[in-house]
Amino acid sequence: MAGPAPKRLKRPITGRLNGPPEEVAATIAGAASATKAVSSYLTFLTSEKRASPKTIENYARDLLRFFGFLFDHLEGDATLEDLGNLSVSDLRAFLARRRREGLSAKSIARTLSSLRGFYGHLEREGLATNHALKRLKTPKIPHSIPKPVSETNALNLLEDAKTISSEPWVAARDTSIITLLYACGLRIAEALSLNQDDAPLGETLRIIGKGNKERIVPVLPAARDAVDQYRTLCPHPLDGNDPLFVGVRGKRLNPREVQKLMATLRTRLGLPGTATPHALRHSFATHLLSAGGDLRSIQELLGHASLSSTQVYTEIDADRLREVYDKAHPAQKGSKAT
Repeated sequence: MAGPAPKRLKRPITGRLNGPPEEVAATIAGAASATKAVSSYLTFLTSEKRASPKTIENYARDLLRFFGFLFDHLEGDATLEDLGNLSVSDLRAFLARRRREGLSAKSIARTLSSLRGFYGHLEREGLATNHALKRLKTPKIPHSIPKPVSETNALNLLEDAKTISSEPWVAARDTSIITLLYACGLRIAEALSLNQDDAPLGETLRIIGKGNKERIVPVLPAARDAVDQYRTLCPHPLDGNDPLFVGVRGKRLNPREVQKLMATLRTRLGLPGTATPHALRHSFATHLLSAGGDLRSIQELLGHASLSSTQVYTEIDADRLREVYDKAHPAQKGSKAT
């Protein structure tokens, strides 16, 4: 005689991850006490850590997946007590599922960082403690170097951005964003966080980057002119704290729109998939280094906390550095004279 049918679990709810913390937490398949803790953690990231919206969205997505796994693994909503009692094998089972779903080592490392941050918050608040998580090692991330676009392709991107939209003000907006990413080395979130009171742009621009770190970047005339042209044509209000870059409905422009723009541009120009908005920031650094810029200055312009983050660009420029070495080193000069 057949045994009882296996219990069918409903799929965890999924929802938007960029709303208020309490709304995001409500989409998570956990007990009330656990979802309240998630809301508290996301609020902490927003108000005290001042994390970027993209960082908060990524952490929220990681927690959503984690609680979805626990819902299946524990056959029900996870409680705070459950969170404290998870074993190393439980946590490894979650990471194994994420690997099967195609996550890279880098994404697994970020997932672990999300969980450690969340559990650190639980411990600080006296809600739960889990020692098993501390025993998990972060996977080794394969060494990779940035993939910039060439100077010629960067200029082609700037030129073609003017022609993608039939709306003159949208074309001017797209051009000014692409120009800021390449000419100032901005992250996409930094460019889209600018407000109307940041314009008209002067010779320098104050940027609040990752970790709420402030830096000052010079603004080339081409970038100032592009933003001025956009503001002249933009049909939406241009007051004070209103966003500088807006969509067709007048709301702050979503980063996905810039990503879609770059996808269209790289298809038109026959560029690889690595030609993303962030690749323009890589191009900014690489082309400065090729022109003789020093690493310390480039570090400051990019807002890197550590010089080691900037040094990766020297690998891209290795051929140029070898050429300089061959021309300038005294031993090489001596060998040519004999």
